[in-house]
Amino acid sequence: MSFLSDNMRYLRAQLKNSQQKVADSLVITRGRYAKYEDGVSEPPVELLIRISRYFHVSIDLLVSVDLRKIPLQDLVSLSDNRIVLPVAVSERGHSSIEVIPHKAQMGYLSGYSDPEYIEQLQRISLPFLKNGVFRAFPAEGDSMPPHKEGTLIIGRYVERIPDLKEGKTYVFITRNEGISYKRLVKVSENALHVSADNPVYAPYEIALHDVLEIWAFACSISQEEFHPHDFDADQASVKQLLYGLKHDLDFVKKKLS
Repeated sequence: MSFLSDNMRYLRAQLKNSQQKVADSLVITRGRYAKYEDGVSEPPVELLIRISRYFHVSIDLLVSVDLRKIPLQDLVSLSDNRIVLPVAVSERGHSSIEVIPHKAQMGYLSGYSDPEYIEQLQRISLPFLKNGVFRAFPAEGDSMPPHKEGTLIIGRYVERIPDLKEGKTYVFITRNEGISYKRLVKVSENALHVSADNPVYAPYEIALHDVLEIWAFACSISQEEFHPHDFDADQASVKQLLYGLKHDLDFVKKKLS
């Protein structure tokens, strides 16, 4: 007995997505997708792989386990829920570091587990990075000084939530936020508590069921040199004050509305 149709309906409902939204992501019609949820027909292998990657649940679990009995946040820690991570390999058999370009970050959310997408990415090699799978992501904004916007943050792939270490920095790939580089403050039962090193930005939570991938900081590559003002404590204090004023203003607006 296959649980595929029930699991697809359950996972979509948990993500609060419409059939049309899921169908668009899978590049099929809504009517065709509805037949799979209704159990009228079974998806071909190629599409089943895309469905697995979309929901971030292994094919084995999709078809053989009633996921309605498992809280969505617990799926990420199941030993059987392992989706193969595509990795580019050089002609000599050495793994390469795929570079996610700044303008293609949104494309990564749908192509992160697609071998064809990964194969098309630019690749670099750093001999001192060993024992792991690595990928490079561009930093955005000024939330993690001294890393400037455009700096490449190279991360080592983290397979399990228990492997995370509080106080360390990670690149988080999530359904809602996309790609973000933050410091892990705490791991709770249902969420990851993260913060920016720049005090201007407020800490926030990432729901475990929202997590697609996590990459631990391994090294960084910057194309700009640092300047004295990058480490100016007074400048950081002014930014923190402005953030506090903005927070108070937003609170007042919310009360008035």
